[in-house]
Order: sequence, then C-alpha cells, then structure tokens
Amino acid sequence: MRRSTFSGVSVIMPTLNEAGHIQDLIRHAVGCLEEAGVKDFEIIVVDDDSPDLTWEKAGQTPGVDRSRISVLRRTHDFGLTASLRDGIRAARHDAVVWMDCDFSHPPERIPQMLYMLDEGYDVVVNSRYVVGGGEDRGGKGGAVQLILSRLLNWGTRFMLKPSFSDYTSGFVAARRAVLAEHELTGDYGEYFIDFIYAVLRDERFRVCELPYVAPPRRTGESKTGTSLGQYLSRGRKYLWTVVRLRFSRPKRGGARSA
Repeated sequence: MRRSTFSGVSVIMPTLNEAGHIQDLIRHAVGCLEEAGVKDFEIIVVDDDSPDLTWEKAGQTPGVDRSRISVLRRTHDFGLTASLRDGIRAARHDAVVWMDCDFSHPPERIPQMLYMLDEGYDVVVNSRYVVGGGEDRGGKGGAVQLILSRLLNWGTRFMLKPSFSDYTSGFVAARRAVLAEHELTGDYGEYFIDFIYAVLRDERFRVCELPYVAPPRRTGESKTGTSLGQYLSRGRKYLWTVVRLRFSRPKRGGARSA
C-alpha cells in the first residue's frame, strides 16, 4: 500500500462469547494488515464481560505484539451499538474499521476497504449484495436468516436509497471525521441502517461498497437469533428504524469541497 492519506488504522472487534476463535481472528487480522503494508494499527477488542472469558483470551493472544491489542472489558450498558461507540471513542487513528468477530467478516477483506479510503472515500462498506458479493449461511437458523436478511435489505432499499445495497452489512471502514458527525445510535444491527442512511444524505462525504462473500460463522450461534420468532422480534426494531428514517428530514450539512 502506498503512503496513506490517513494516520493509521484502528480495528474494532465487539465480542460476546467468542473465546473459541478470538485469538485466531486477531492473529489473522494482524497478518492481513501487515501483508498490506499497514504499519501503524491497533486492534481494539470491546467485550461485554463474556462468561467464556473472551476478554482474557484476547489479551493473551500469542504471536502478536501486546502493544497492538487493547481490550475493553465492559461490565454494564451491554449491547452491540454501545460496544462500538466505546471502541470508536478509544480508537487512536484516523481510519476506523469495525467487524463481526465470528469470521463471517473475513479479515482479508480489510485491506480493500483501506485502499478505497486512500482513494478519497470517507466510508467504505464490504457488501454481500453488490455484483461479486454473496453469503454462505450455515448452522442452526442459517437458511431462515439468509432469506430474511435479503428481504430486509430489499425492503430497506425500496424505502430509503436504492443506490445502496447492503443495509445490514456492519463490515465498515470510516474516517474519524464522519464518525464525529454521525454517532452510532440504536441497540443492535439497526444502528447501521441509521448510520449509513445519514451519511448517504450528507453531501460532504463519499461512500462506496465493495463485494465480499460472507462465509458461515466459525463457532457458536448467531446473536441475531436461530428461529423465525427470534428474527421477527429483532426485525421489529429494524423496520421501525426504516420507517422513521423514511419520513425524517435530513440534517443540514455543507456541501463537500472538491
């Protein structure tokens, strides 16, 4: 990677009961960043006090310089969005990446996002629903989750901005300036719908999507749910977010300078 337009990279990993593979994920992410020529980076593990001691395992990752890893053990205000906010506040670098920690977001796709930030984009999203993307859902509830995820994305595109494809991605790289303007809000995955729609409506920032294929999670079960009832219960918040955004007024923002 040529000389970057950002100072360094902070990779945020929000975790809950990922002890079975968190060390492998950290090592893999570090290896991908080093192979891409990124010299200044940090891995921030934000853990919701996992009973399986994910936070402890992450801090003891062998083969990785301990100065590269920060572990935030959260003991209250649990939740995905709150974890991401804490990770963003702790991040030291201009480029901030966040991802799921079950290997459904493969670390080898981080460099392509950083490349596009370097090309002048402000938010880069790895997308399953652009040409060349896809997903391989596996395990309990995988087929149901696949169908409902696609339906949700189709409906969200219809209601909001059809030019954007993957409203439930959550595999993101963004510049700190964007995150300072658009804080993550919500409970679970609906935070991303709110965030990306706000950024898309903000004329100051440039957004792009890149294709990737999401593999099945490596271990454990999806926290979104494993049954139709669980998905529908979670989906109510997504749908309410979409409806709210559809009829909201855009925030005022200055035009992006050339």
